[in-house]
Amino acid sequence: MRIAYFDCVAGISGDMALGALIDAGADPDELRGTLDSLALESFRLEISEGERQGIRALDVRVETSNQAVIRTYASIRTLLERSELPPDAERIAQRIFRRLAEAEARIHRKEIELVTFHEVGAVDSIVDIVGTALCLTMLGIERVYASSVPTGMGMMRTEHGAMPIPAPAVLELLQGVPLYSMGIPFELTTPTGAAILAATAEGYGEIPTMRIGSVGYGAGSHPLDVPNVLRVLVGDALEEGSRQGAQEVTRELLLQTNLDDVSPEVHGFLVERLLAAGAQDAWSTPIVMKKGRPAVSVSVLCSPELSGSIRSILFEETGTLGVRTSAVTKHALDRRVLKVDTPFGVVAVKIGTHGGRPVSIAPEYEDCARAARGAEVPLLEVYAEAERMARERLHLL
Repeated sequence: MRIAYFDCVAGISGDMALGALIDAGADPDELRGTLDSLALESFRLEISEGERQGIRALDVRVETSNQAVIRTYASIRTLLERSELPPDAERIAQRIFRRLAEAEARIHRKEIELVTFHEVGAVDSIVDIVGTALCLTMLGIERVYASSVPTGMGMMRTEHGAMPIPAPAVLELLQGVPLYSMGIPFELTTPTGAAILAATAEGYGEIPTMRIGSVGYGAGSHPLDVPNVLRVLVGDALEEGSRQGAQEVTRELLLQTNLDDVSPEVHGFLVERLLAAGAQDAWSTPIVMKKGRPAVSVSVLCSPELSGSIRSILFEETGTLGVRTSAVTKHALDRRVLKVDTPFGVVAVKIGTHGGRPVSIAPEYEDCARAARGAEVPLLEVYAEAERMARERLHLL
């Protein structure tokens, strides 16, 4: 399983996360091309190398026209829905903004749809969040972990006046997460950075057992007495004593509820929201309940850390009176992503191995569909060529 570990050396912000992931291997040209499809005001993504206390890091800045646009959570959600983002990247971005909106709604005691974003609604913050989601997808990241999070201390000036550090939104987003001030009188973790962690990280602490494939450094904007960087480690997860090609065994939770009085339109929306909230999978199954009533059983697979928020969504969206929860064991093949340059375009191919031998070779649908449309050839032709080239790279022909 491909994982990323955010080592918050000096906290985390949106541009630091984006810089670290690009430095770890995400393609900046592909990133720019996809970001340009967003319906936003004019902007330019500037990427340069810098140095922080002797550590080389990527400095990412979003140059804009400084137009003051205040966006609501509803408008940002619609912007993402109408974008041309890959589905996985859109789900991650939607999840990050959802967590931000939930935090702001609690702070300001208002309905989530009415939450307005000022700094976070600006073009640079949207680009940071969507860009981070895109980079995680490009790198094939399936799970994210993080270190304890330094926040800084003191006061800072905002559009609303003086504000304590850490900001209220940061504390809302990182409830239950190990935090410390680091004794630095500066904002080290921003609401955008906190939202990225809250929406993606499944655990906090030491570096997990992993085989590192790449390391990236994202630069902070202010000089500090410590290296102002965010470090990200990307690689394959390993269990203690595991060997290459061994199956990954994880403990998950299965949440289920039966619905016999909910409109079918709600089912699709419900599954989308569950996936956006971080569920690993969600599905519905037709069933027959007592007295012959047709119904649907909704099932959700998620990590234990997300079970509370997933259960809340089931209650909110369906009005169900109960949700069953059971522990399950999941066995998964060791997986990695291989990119092949077909005559129709670049296609990512997911490789699943068992005992060190590839047993599953699956070209990604979105890449194949984009290539088929661009080259005006049948989708199956792109699939076949991508699989053939992947097999050739793996010496399976």
